[in-house]
Amino acid sequence: MIAPLDRADIAALTPRLDGLADPADPDALLRLLRLLYAVGRSDLPLGRLFEGHVDALQIIARYGNAAQREAAQAAAQAGGAFGVWNADQPGDPATLSDGRLSGAKAFASGAGLLSHALVPVDVDGGRQLLLVDLTETPPAIDRSWWRVSGMQRSETHLARWDGAALPPEALIGQPGDYVREPWFSGGAIRFAAVQAGGIAGVVDRTRDHLVTAGRDGDPHQRARLADLYRAAQGAADAVARAAANWRVDRPDDTLAHVAAARAAVYAAGEAVLTLAQAAVGVQAMFLDHPLNAALADLTVYLRQPAPDLQRDRAGAAVAAGLLTPTL
Repeated sequence: MIAPLDRADIAALTPRLDGLADPADPDALLRLLRLLYAVGRSDLPLGRLFEGHVDALQIIARYGNAAQREAAQAAAQAGGAFGVWNADQPGDPATLSDGRLSGAKAFASGAGLLSHALVPVDVDGGRQLLLVDLTETPPAIDRSWWRVSGMQRSETHLARWDGAALPPEALIGQPGDYVREPWFSGGAIRFAAVQAGGIAGVVDRTRDHLVTAGRDGDPHQRARLADLYRAAQGAADAVARAAANWRVDRPDDTLAHVAAARAAVYAAGEAVLTLAQAAVGVQAMFLDHPLNAALADLTVYLRQPAPDLQRDRAGAAVAAGLLTPTL
């Protein structure tokens, strides 16, 4: 049985960050992505939560005022864990009226673990970010909703408020800031790095199983190991290429490379899931096998969010000449 996660698991990673704001250049971005990759490789649900923590702190550093930035940094350094709960529950979206928060967020990862959540709501002028101190303003959490085969330890639940009063300083930035590009869509490069790490983790566990079982000398298994490496390395390379092409002043180019990376990671993940199960066989289906949770977690996480849309965006970028093969 894999131990559940808690706030301390997320907070313990904060000191490993270069800083809590947006990376200053492509090299700093690549260092961040390598950290996210390493966490995802070891523990994919923790990687999911840590990526949300990083995302929230970067958003606050980008759009918050000086007092908000200082308060968030102090909370994070004191052991706080942050996240972004964006997805509204159909039929019951989160709303802000007269300073009171009502409605629900779906896919609220870390519900019950996080200390703070950024909660976007629609207001006149666009999407408004709210920073909710979950200790002071806890939501009602529906844990019966997250009935999935993988990523259970990410504690992704429904979170709902019913007229919770928020202080004026809860508003982060201006309406519309949250969806500004290239940060909104381009920020997906972070969870692509976590997913690529999860892919590498499946390769690690498959290799370990075959070596321990003495099956690594079989030529069919060696062929599978070669294919596993190729897929996993291709995913990592695509993320690194997107990082190298990240430019705030060239959003179309940036978003094209991020879409290409996400499409490459998805395709690599699908290939690795098939290869790993073929290599290990039914033993990987046993609940206590190290590969079982890794396969289930990757299967779920690869499908969040909208992978088909990324292929479409990448294809459009190829047609427009924004993406072309290079060495």
